[in-house]
Amino acid sequence: MGLFATLLIIMLVVMADVILFDKDRKRWGWMKGWTNGQKALFFASFIAVSFIIYFVISAKYI
Repeated sequence: MGLFATLLIIMLVVMADVILFDKDRKRWGWMKGWTNGQKALFFASFIAVSFIIYFVISAKYI
């Protein structure tokens, strides 16, 4: 349950940053010319890598 909650929190934080908090496009503006498919692939990869890093760091406690 803890791993699922972590994945959910990472996904929500990344999506909130892109959709809600970055109104001026200062952090994510470099992706302006990308298609929706490229953005989805990037964010899926970003979330997967974040989850893998979290899992590897906390593996000895699981």
